[in-house]
Amino acid sequence: MSQALLTLDFLDKEAPAAEATPSGEVRITAPTRTGRQRKLYIESYGCQMNFSDSEIVSSILFDEGFDTTDDLASADLVLLNTCSIREKAEQTVRMRLSQINSHKKRNPGMLVGVLGCMAERLKSKFLEEEKIVDLVVGPDAYRDLPQLISQVDGGQKGVNVLLSREETYADITPVRLNSNGVSAFISIMRGCDNMCSFCVVPFTRGRERSRDTHSILREAADLIAAGYKEVTLLGQNVDSYKWASTDGTEHVNFAQLLERVALLSPALRVRFSTSHPKDITDEVLHTMARHENICKFIHLPAQSGNSRVLALMNRTYDRAWYEERVQAIRRILGDDCAISSDMISGFCSETEEEHQDTLSLMNHVRYDMAYMFFYSERPGTLAARKLADDIPLETKKRRLQEIIDLQQVHSAERNQRGIGRVHRVLAENFSKRSKEHLSGRNSQNQVVIFPRQSFVKGDYVDVLVHSASASTLLGTPV
Repeated sequence: MSQALLTLDFLDKEAPAAEATPSGEVRITAPTRTGRQRKLYIESYGCQMNFSDSEIVSSILFDEGFDTTDDLASADLVLLNTCSIREKAEQTVRMRLSQINSHKKRNPGMLVGVLGCMAERLKSKFLEEEKIVDLVVGPDAYRDLPQLISQVDGGQKGVNVLLSREETYADITPVRLNSNGVSAFISIMRGCDNMCSFCVVPFTRGRERSRDTHSILREAADLIAAGYKEVTLLGQNVDSYKWASTDGTEHVNFAQLLERVALLSPALRVRFSTSHPKDITDEVLHTMARHENICKFIHLPAQSGNSRVLALMNRTYDRAWYEERVQAIRRILGDDCAISSDMISGFCSETEEEHQDTLSLMNHVRYDMAYMFFYSERPGTLAARKLADDIPLETKKRRLQEIIDLQQVHSAERNQRGIGRVHRVLAENFSKRSKEHLSGRNSQNQVVIFPRQSFVKGDYVDVLVHSASASTLLGTPV
């Protein structure tokens, strides 16, 4: 993973895609120059699963004669890898398509495609309303891209949004886009079987299927050989990872996979995202405790602190269950293990008392970081079909601001605990403010800034922290 989790996610950020370590970031492909004739430009929206998928797409098209470019005007093929988790995400893509249209008018040979969750959900609208779109390709159909591009080259539209029960892209080596050469994603499973009533992902990404364990280990080993120091195992719900060999002699659950990856090299840091509160097991926690190179950070989305609201959300756990899982984390991994969450304000019929329950849960857990949103109804979800979106927008926003304000206090409090302590930091990039400082993360996923001195990206550095904000630790190498 090339980015740290943000401490706060305000109103204009994207929502997490099926809780796969969310991000409001938009990523543009970095250029590759190998002399191939055609140029591919990709913008990726939403979650880290989408960023990982863009790396798979680039690999497929690299073999079809495409280099990547970060210059939209020079691209032969423009792809937007989209997110449907919130209405704002879809509005952003629609506006971006209108901007791209001006480039297409100046370059009529340019092909434009929409990939990912929006493609699956809005395929007919893209083809009928957005005349600029030539390709519409769902998240399970990326292998079909070469054929679809040939169809478009021949004057037709290219469309494939079929979902699969088998596709995991296990045999495709991703092209590492925008890589810092230090951290990388490894997708271990696809799809989601949880039917949270607010979430569109099961409808846009299909059913859960786990990737072959040995292909995951090979990809991790290749990254180690290439000099990478950290991998993040990605899945909509990593705790439900379950793979069996075709002959039935081998069965691997997530805890076992996590341990196998950690054992590849003690110098490889291992992260994962995301855990579902109903599924995270003591076996996973004990595996984390046994291996120093498994980072002590767990993204454990709560969504609400009230059991009635959780039932309406179809989260399949109640507040007591969630609190018990937090207690297990503290018991097995200690108070230094960082915990982050997602919170939704103003879900259908949420009362003021129930909102206060969310605040009280936050006070009980004291999250290191959180992603916070007001409820945004998504067409096709169970909530849209069965529940009334009856909380006024101003109430949603006010409740969200209260959640944000409280999380700021907790994040600052948790970061203050790091002052005066030495943290093992993996240097990932220059600081945004100065090339004389490096930025990296500790095991708890906290961002640490320190003087560069003679260190370079990829070094492990022991840093004595002397000050902290709500989102960053500052220190000096020791």
